[in-house]
Amino acid sequence: MRRHPAGVSIVAVDANGQRFAATMASLLSLSLDPPLVGISVGKANALHELLREAGVFGVSLLSAEQEPLASRFARGLPPIALWEGVALRAGDGPPLLDGALGWLRCSVAGECDAGDHTFFEGAVDWAEEGASGEPLVYVGSAYRAL
Repeated sequence: MRRHPAGVSIVAVDANGQRFAATMASLLSLSLDPPLVGISVGKANALHELLREAGVFGVSLLSAEQEPLASRFARGLPPIALWEGVALRAGDGPPLLDGALGWLRCSVAGECDAGDHTFFEGAVDWAEEGASGEPLVYVGSAYRAL
């Protein structure tokens, strides 16, 4: 799979005031009508249980210029340090990163056990296009512009 490029996003939750996010390269479109997406989250990832608890998640679609944010949210920093200095869009709900190519806000519509991961189905409640630019992809164990 390391030879197959995948778009990079940040998936974030706010579970009763506890905010957390992780870098994902597993976001995929499942349906246009109704709009559905899917993400695969490792069961050992702190995001996993918080996502179940929150029932909603936000997705920030990263541009090539946001590679430092992809690296930051992939490191597993403690939640208190995770958000320090990160520009967020104003609003309620899951955090969304400022300057992304686009954003989604989704409700968990289902989940499926997938070995050491859980595949979450998200019903897209809201979507917005962001800044224009080159998307960030992950291929060959590295981040790259497309």
